[in-house]
Amino acid sequence: MTTGVISGVTVSHRRATVDEIESAADDDESTAVRDLLASDGVDEAFALQTCNRAEAYVVTEDAAAGRAALAAFAPEVRDGAVRELDHEASLRHLMRVAAGLESLVLGEDQIIGQLRTAFETARGVGGIGPVLDPAITKALHVGERARTETTINEGVVSLGSAAVELATRERDLDGTTALVVGAGEMGRLAAQAFDDTGVSELVVANRTIPHATHLAEEVETAATGVGLDRAAAAAERADVLVTATDSPRYVLDRSALADAGETLVIDLAQPRDVDPAVADVDGVEAFDIDSLEAITDETRERRREAAETVERMIDEEFDRLIDSFKRRQADEAISAMYESAEMVKERELHTALSRLESQGGLTDEQRETVASLADALVGQLLAAPTESLRDAAAEDDWTTIQTALGLFDPEFGGDRSAPPSAETPREGMDEDIPQHVLDGLREE
Repeated sequence: MTTGVISGVTVSHRRATVDEIESAADDDESTAVRDLLASDGVDEAFALQTCNRAEAYVVTEDAAAGRAALAAFAPEVRDGAVRELDHEASLRHLMRVAAGLESLVLGEDQIIGQLRTAFETARGVGGIGPVLDPAITKALHVGERARTETTINEGVVSLGSAAVELATRERDLDGTTALVVGAGEMGRLAAQAFDDTGVSELVVANRTIPHATHLAEEVETAATGVGLDRAAAAAERADVLVTATDSPRYVLDRSALADAGETLVIDLAQPRDVDPAVADVDGVEAFDIDSLEAITDETRERRREAAETVERMIDEEFDRLIDSFKRRQADEAISAMYESAEMVKERELHTALSRLESQGGLTDEQRETVASLADALVGQLLAAPTESLRDAAAEDDWTTIQTALGLFDPEFGGDRSAPPSAETPREGMDEDIPQHVLDGLREE
């Protein structure tokens, strides 16, 4: 069945802190999808979790069931940070996310890959069905179009790369040592951005050493991975450092940088990784996310025209998707209606022809005339309800659609066993086919 409505909920950087986003996220996306599928009335489910957002979507028979299934999402997040999405808002939001319009850095590239991975994860645990499949596929299509048909992703493409861009403006990085604290997504992007500069050595510090080592191995610059407990020692010899962990407390305080000398510090974490007091240490220049505003604003300004083009693209694709969704909803009900009618028609046609045969036989032309009559009756009788169902879909009248699906159950009127034989014609057949029709058929 392709009927159902999408309900969604999102906690993102637009309204929430990093801590709130983290608290809204599940252990992983597959766990989140399984939990959603276990909720009453949920037919399909999808979850997207990145450093900047935690989102969940469900497909249910009606919107009330969807809201109920998502009621427990992000229980520790204040109400103002949680945004609920109805069916159409969910569809549009997924397109905006894929296109990078909802990203901290407008048009960033990483999100489309994250969305695609989350899509496959949800499919792998049975969360994707005939409603979410076209919705997310359309979102990915829009994201790809945005990046191939516009300049939305030219220049700085992530917060990590924005931090390194700031560093190159403030210092000559040739031959310097860079420290990246945190091997998560943002740390990885910063490390990759440093790899494109003149930095001669890169140190990655992370709570989980294998993750730090793995990231160090991904870059071409000479790099090493160390534990988070060695971040302070690494900071002492670093010329520039970028921090991006999810630590609830400072990773580096004033004492850690007291003897660091000339050091550029860029703290991307929320809450902060670095004690703001380090700015009082001689030689230390400290920046945070707010300091990147000029760079991200420059990027946003350069991409403003592209973003407007993408917005128009989304409007067009959204209208196509909604029309397609409505057609599928109506077509399913119409299909059920015609299937039911066809079953009854075939049964009654077989009985009528058998009865006529027992009264003297029919030519092939006469059999075709009776069959054409039956087809015409079905077509004419169902023309009006077909139009009504399509109108109901166009007007979002899902109650009518659902009623039709229940009313025109293909099994109604009996089972799907073989039609009655000529030896057992249905009682009352003479009353079902008018006598003048029978007489006319015999005379042909």
